[in-house]
Amino acid sequence: MSLLLVVRSRSTSLATRSRRYVTSSFRPFSSTERAIASSTDDLPVPSTDEEAKKSRQTPTKLKSYLDLAKAKLSALVVTTTAAGFVAAGTPLSEQATVAACCVVGTALCSSSAAAWNQILERDRDAQMKRTQQRPLVQHHLSVSEASIAATAWGVTGTGLLYFGTDPVTAMLGLSNIGLYAGLYTYMKPRSIYNTWVGAIVGAIPPVMGWTAATGGSLLDMDAMILGTTLYLWQMPHFFALSFMHRVDYKRGGFAMLPVLENDGDRTSQVVMRYAAYLAAVPLAATYAGVTSSMFALEGVALNSYALYVAHKFRQERTNANARKVFLTSLWYLPSWLVLFLLHSKVWDEEHDRDVLRDAIADTVHKIRAQGRQLCIHENAVAQNPVVGEEKCPVTLTRKTSAVVQQATKAMSTELKNHSERNRQ
Repeated sequence: MSLLLVVRSRSTSLATRSRRYVTSSFRPFSSTERAIASSTDDLPVPSTDEEAKKSRQTPTKLKSYLDLAKAKLSALVVTTTAAGFVAAGTPLSEQATVAACCVVGTALCSSSAAAWNQILERDRDAQMKRTQQRPLVQHHLSVSEASIAATAWGVTGTGLLYFGTDPVTAMLGLSNIGLYAGLYTYMKPRSIYNTWVGAIVGAIPPVMGWTAATGGSLLDMDAMILGTTLYLWQMPHFFALSFMHRVDYKRGGFAMLPVLENDGDRTSQVVMRYAAYLAAVPLAATYAGVTSSMFALEGVALNSYALYVAHKFRQERTNANARKVFLTSLWYLPSWLVLFLLHSKVWDEEHDRDVLRDAIADTVHKIRAQGRQLCIHENAVAQNPVVGEEKCPVTLTRKTSAVVQQATKAMSTELKNHSERNRQ
């Protein structure tokens, strides 16, 4: 009993101490304490955005300049330029210096155009999610630094092209800087036709490669086919991209076609139309005698899937289908260039001995020989040349085209004669 009384006494004592402690802990602040507390309210509290920016590693100057030059885009430009140079089939060993000046000069001109574009669009880039990390928006480079780099790249690139290749190629490189940084950039927030103007910029580099290799031959059929293909290819590529990012482009105030319509109907029409135009290029190259018949046949296989995804986007205009068009365009262009080089007739022409050119020509002929073993058309020709050629779909198409041309010519002559008789 006494033990219970002791325990109860101690419990009561502990409870009393606890109440006193709580009461004293939550007493009102004194005037001095309130003054100290109020003075700390004005101290800056680090935000999560500021902490994230500080924690994010600042890129090096080299990385910032590469981003200013749009290095990935310039790499594509270099690839198409080199393809145009090789497509000419000229002695590559003798023209190694010319090729180097052409590739480096074109890359510098492309970098200059990209830099001026970012300088002029930096305020709009700051409004778009996909461009908010560009060096001028993030202040990793100043406007003066970017301007100096853009000027140096443009002058050096144009100079390399002029003194290392020929005046025609230099003129094309300089014109591309003005066209991209000038007219295209000016039109982007003002007209939907900015994409058509920008496509000219992308079509010029392979032509520059051709003119550099041939000493300025601008109007050769091969160069025209290369330039036309690059121009047409950009339409499905960029319209699919702008459709996927239409909200972002609207935020930046750019007058892209997908931004100015609600359902994407006109955008899908353009994608489908230019995919069909692209499908006709291998046939045109064969008719013009630039490539062999196999390029027309393999072009059908290549363009079938491109037309399929374009048609799917036309039927159902979603970001998923637009992405399929965009991804298809990424592998379509290198595949087309490889097939064009493989079936180009320049490798069958007689040239002076050249180590690099002969190596490429030998490789092309070996690949062609292996392909003939798998080709039904080639086997038919080998067994019976006359019957094989008569069964060849390309040959039949050529004959049909010739018949149509003859009929058109005859009809034109008849109409001309008829009008002359009426005058008499």
